[in-house]
Amino acid sequence: MRDLARQVVDVHYHAGPDLYRRRLTTGGAGRAYAGIGGWVVVKSHLGSTAASAWEARQEGLPVSGTVVLNDLAGGVHPRVVEQAVYAHGPDSPARLLVHLPTMVAAGHRSALRREPFHPLLDTDRWRTDRVLESSGGLRRSVREVLRAAKDLPVAVATGHCDREETLRVIDEATRLDLPRLLLTHATHPMSGLTVEDLSQLADVPGLYVELTALTLLLGHRDARHLGDLVRAHPRTVFGSDLGQPDQPEPAEWLRLSREWFARAGLTAAQVRAITSVNPSGLLSP
Repeated sequence: MRDLARQVVDVHYHAGPDLYRRRLTTGGAGRAYAGIGGWVVVKSHLGSTAASAWEARQEGLPVSGTVVLNDLAGGVHPRVVEQAVYAHGPDSPARLLVHLPTMVAAGHRSALRREPFHPLLDTDRWRTDRVLESSGGLRRSVREVLRAAKDLPVAVATGHCDREETLRVIDEATRLDLPRLLLTHATHPMSGLTVEDLSQLADVPGLYVELTALTLLLGHRDARHLGDLVRAHPRTVFGSDLGQPDQPEPAEWLRLSREWFARAGLTAAQVRAITSVNPSGLLSP
């Protein structure tokens, strides 16, 4: 079994097949991260990468999977999570990462140029309900998934929740004593949380916050913001959110990351925390 804390762990890499064309398949991503001494968590908005991650590990590749609870993949339902857990296999040193829906009405327009993977797929047809009821409370299905996640080898991520949704998910996760929750690209404009918000949440047990390379590459945030976030929240995770054909490869991501870390004024211990220790803490059994 691998010790994830001894290597770079990317908890957010897009592999094909997906809604859009990607640079690599799950196996290709595994080979790329093996080449840089890392571990990769592969993600697809189409649903689950659990089975392809299991297949990659049978070839000795450093890969674990995700399931994204969009309607296209079966929706926000415990059985979708359970099926993905079974497909992920019993041998992974990393928990399956369960994302709340991502194919939702967007409050932020993406700057990416994206080519659809399949010409028959109409993304508007598969828009998924957001996680809150009109009354402002969490949907029952979301609460059921969070409750089920307590007893399964998974970690939950907030997907494309906005600020208010994220805060309500945190409230419920805290009430349930959910062991691990990841705020997906927490300070991206889509999510809307501030460094001050996350500083106030620093004492919430098991709460991890993500900042991604893509957020920096697209100019939404900068290296100074990265430094501020790392100093504000002790369980910051630095993922890539890459895999797009016109974005950097994993080795280039590492090179760029070292430049950002230097500009952010991060210490060696802080770099190790956000790239290895914290993501492995999120994912370890």
